[in-house]
Amino acid sequence: MMFKEKQNTTMHNFSFGITSDPLIQLACVIAALIHDLDHPGVPNAQLIKEQKRLAQAYRNQSIAEQNSLDLAWDLLMEDRYKDLRACIYTTQDEMERFRQLLVNAVIATDVMDKELNSLRKARWHKAFMSSSPADLQQVAPCGCNGTQSNEDMNRMATIVIEHLIQASDVCHTMQHWHIYTKWNEKLFDEMYQAYLSGRASEDPSKTWYQGEIGFFDFY
Repeated sequence: MMFKEKQNTTMHNFSFGITSDPLIQLACVIAALIHDLDHPGVPNAQLIKEQKRLAQAYRNQSIAEQNSLDLAWDLLMEDRYKDLRACIYTTQDEMERFRQLLVNAVIATDVMDKELNSLRKARWHKAFMSSSPADLQQVAPCGCNGTQSNEDMNRMATIVIEHLIQASDVCHTMQHWHIYTKWNEKLFDEMYQAYLSGRASEDPSKTWYQGEIGFFDFY
């Protein structure tokens, strides 16, 4: 095997196939772009109180995230984007896979849902913590070591994608100070306006500093 081929195979295995799958990469980019589409400026718990019809439609789960997904998908399905769709997928199977990747990535940004967080932690433990380092090294070289290896590869890739999109959602906290303060101020203004308008019960100005420290320590 040539060095370049070996290097590419190693990277493919190390990243659970993500780096060699353009559809996954595009789904992550689009998910990051659309995940707050039509965001109402309040958390899902408040939407359950304010928008009962919308909450009922989504069974009180990830309301804002599911709404963003539906709006974005309906937009993508418009005739003016048929050329874009043709670039993304050409078969029904490819379309369904792209949609599933998109759904998983966007729903992963709902970090306030305790049930979802518990499920993610369980999947992470099953995918990574329950395997020895030797097992992880043997997971699906080139994705062709049998059914179990493929399942392991897919499970690990799903978890990694979820964490990638979650990291992108808060990436301003890891960038230059002026970028952090810009977006942090916007978030504060949004939450403060919700408080002033009676859509939030707590005044964020009283706990903002401590909350930011807690975010860095525990998120």
